[in-house]
Amino acid sequence: MSMAEATLLHYIIIYEYKCHYESKIRCPGHILPIEERAMTATPPTLASLTARLVEFRDKRDWKQFHSLKNLMLSLNLEAAELLELAQWKSDAELDEIAGGAEIRQRLCEECADILLYLLLIAERTGIDLLAAADAKIDTNEQRYPVEKACGNSRKYTDL
Repeated sequence: MSMAEATLLHYIIIYEYKCHYESKIRCPGHILPIEERAMTATPPTLASLTARLVEFRDKRDWKQFHSLKNLMLSLNLEAAELLELAQWKSDAELDEIAGGAEIRQRLCEECADILLYLLLIAERTGIDLLAAADAKIDTNEQRYPVEKACGNSRKYTDL
């Protein structure tokens, strides 16, 4: 599969997933804000999202396109789209617009895309994301003790 075909496939997967999900949370004329979604439905877990995403993928026979390399590339393409939202903006400009409906929607979409690819990578490699994140915080607590790292942006090897 060429990179162009993989990219197109990626957009189809994400578009169809979003359409399915958003159809469940629409109000007449708009999508419910995130805060209201929490009050209207039981939030999904990482396990339930992964199961739903895998079912979605498998019904379309797309696992054949989801090599670890392709999933990693796709995750990074989505991360680049997230970065694009900040391109040519100062920190203050980005902070100022971040609460607006349009930018918030785009942030939600890009963050969701990144999460979905991360879930597929974890599913493919057998990584428990919650356990891995918990272990990483433990590691960082050791590398960055408060007394050395508080208010300091240097890497742990330079503290």
